[in-house]
Amino acid sequence: MDSLSVYRRRWGILAVLVISLLVVVLDNTILNVALRVISDPEQGIGASQGELAWSVNSYTLVFAGLLFTFGIIGDRVGRKRVLLTGLAIFGLGSLAAAYSQEPQHLIWARTVMGLGGAAIMPQTLAIITNVFPSDERGKAIGIWAGAVGLALGIGPPLGGFLLEHFWWGSVFLINVPVTGIGLLLMALLVPESRNEEPGKLDPVGVVLSIIGLVLLVYGIIEAGERSSLAEPDVAGAILAGLAVLAGFLYYESRCEYPALNVRLFRNPRMSVAVVAIMMMFFAMAGVLFFITFYWQSVREFTPLHAGLLVLPIAAAQMIVSPLAPHLVTRFGPKLVGAVGVVLLSLALGYYSTIGLDTPVWTIEVAFFLQGTGVAMVMTPATVSIMSSVPQDQAGAASAVQNTVRQVATALGVAVLGAVLSAVYRSHMAPELAGLPRQVRRDAGESIEATMAVVPRLGERGQELVAPAKDAFLQGMHSAALCSMGIGLLCLVVVLVWMPREAPATAATAPEGEDSGKGSEGDLSEEGR
Repeated sequence: MDSLSVYRRRWGILAVLVISLLVVVLDNTILNVALRVISDPEQGIGASQGELAWSVNSYTLVFAGLLFTFGIIGDRVGRKRVLLTGLAIFGLGSLAAAYSQEPQHLIWARTVMGLGGAAIMPQTLAIITNVFPSDERGKAIGIWAGAVGLALGIGPPLGGFLLEHFWWGSVFLINVPVTGIGLLLMALLVPESRNEEPGKLDPVGVVLSIIGLVLLVYGIIEAGERSSLAEPDVAGAILAGLAVLAGFLYYESRCEYPALNVRLFRNPRMSVAVVAIMMMFFAMAGVLFFITFYWQSVREFTPLHAGLLVLPIAAAQMIVSPLAPHLVTRFGPKLVGAVGVVLLSLALGYYSTIGLDTPVWTIEVAFFLQGTGVAMVMTPATVSIMSSVPQDQAGAASAVQNTVRQVATALGVAVLGAVLSAVYRSHMAPELAGLPRQVRRDAGESIEATMAVVPRLGERGQELVAPAKDAFLQGMHSAALCSMGIGLLCLVVVLVWMPREAPATAATAPEGEDSGKGSEGDLSEEGR
């Protein structure tokens, strides 16, 4: 496919790449609505709070751990080829998740889906960077980021509809036809591109990163489950995870072809953008995790109703993401990013005040502010990251952005989920004191676990409903305050270190180098 043909079809190519992105993000937004049903012993598979966290994090950890490797593989063997392979793996993992019979099966199926997602994500941004000329790249990335909002809008209502009419596994089965459509359109429209001088793989770095993250997240989740950091295996896992991750960063800084190119962080524009994204997604991670339980378990809304209530977040991202590059051009990344973080922090702080009968419209306003804030930070930060490296390193830069986002999400779910779980347990302990030991243990895990034993206990069980809802709200408020604190720290980072001027519109190579060298499908002025 010649350069002129690629240029003429660039918007169609972007549409196909958005479909690939949609299938990855759609799955996670649908899963958020389905968490309560999956935790139900009768309607779902009776997953505990910790198993629910692992169903999220098993995907996220594999995704984050392999993003750089697949970015390099795409640069080496062809981005289109790796993207097609990733879509196929993701579809197969979705099929396995749909028919899981117990929580462990679901966790392993989600691991396979993470493998496919890791192959998909870095290729989308790398192909956009190669297909679009510099003066259109910001707009294309804005649309790419807006697709996240679209998936956020489609996913929860679709998940709620499926849960009301089919069994819980349908929320994963829906991915199969979407991946099929993506595979067909990808094969027909998207050009192949690669770096003729790609880096080498780094299996040692990949293994170290995954081991370190798994140990750290395991320790955090278990600390929440047991309401204690003092137990040897919990503290040992956290300390060992931190030690392995420290060793990983040391190794990567000296590796010729690192899985995580820490040298890219020497560019202050990129490093600040990455830190802002990381802190923002850490702060937000727990919100989408616990808000579905608030709607369905505390307010007792249906899954479809709960899914529809998330639409303001999606609407805000879809509206603001394409506009964000223009705002950055006019006002600069510091001002736009700071306003975005303030809006996000205000929304997170508001979640710490909501109760049993808080007016729904006020929460919807907070959702819209949250979506607006995310879009105002995410789009300019992504443009800044992609403009900080040569085009032949686009896959690596894309992987940096997505790696930190996914790691932050995993840690956010683990840490904020642990906070919620610990607070819930401490508030419920006096209410469960008079029950048999096994019932106490089962009912104390989460609000869904408590609700599951209520019918078995008769009148005594009904007395647990109100305290369980109150305990959950206390845990949610604590998690939301932690999120707001991280958001305010992110604001400090943006105000102190984010550059005032808009980044260059193109990804530029170091002086004297050809940024488009060896990248099939790159568009020069002559090639148009």
